[in-house]
Amino acid sequence: MLAIIYAIISGISMTFQGVFNTRLEEKVGTWETNVIVQGTALVITLIIVIFFGKGSFKAIKEVNKLYLLGGVLGVVITFTVIRSISSMGATIGIGTILVAQLASAGIVDAFGLFGTERVTFGFREFLGIGIMILGIIIFKWRG
Repeated sequence: MLAIIYAIISGISMTFQGVFNTRLEEKVGTWETNVIVQGTALVITLIIVIFFGKGSFKAIKEVNKLYLLGGVLGVVITFTVIRSISSMGATIGIGTILVAQLASAGIVDAFGLFGTERVTFGFREFLGIGIMILGIIIFKWRG
């Protein structure tokens, strides 16, 4: 149950963040917004690590170096969310992002990529993504 609550909070936060970042970008610029977003995240996370951190940065030696690209992806995500929301609006932009997330997550699960457990991805899952795409088209369509 807690995982579902986390997922809901994450979805709501991602939507608000996308809209907030897009409004900020209109005033200060795209890359400046990215610096503010990533810089704020760094400061807050450092404070949390100081008070609550239980891990060890020394263990980074044992990590697959590919996984260190998370920060790079954070920059890509911030940039592309700003661009999609500013071009398509929040609903269509976030809807399209969700379809892309679900499809790419399905690929990761289906092939067991990056050390994840393999999960079957069949007709029902493809149908679900198709229905989501149809929903976006219907939402966007103004007859």
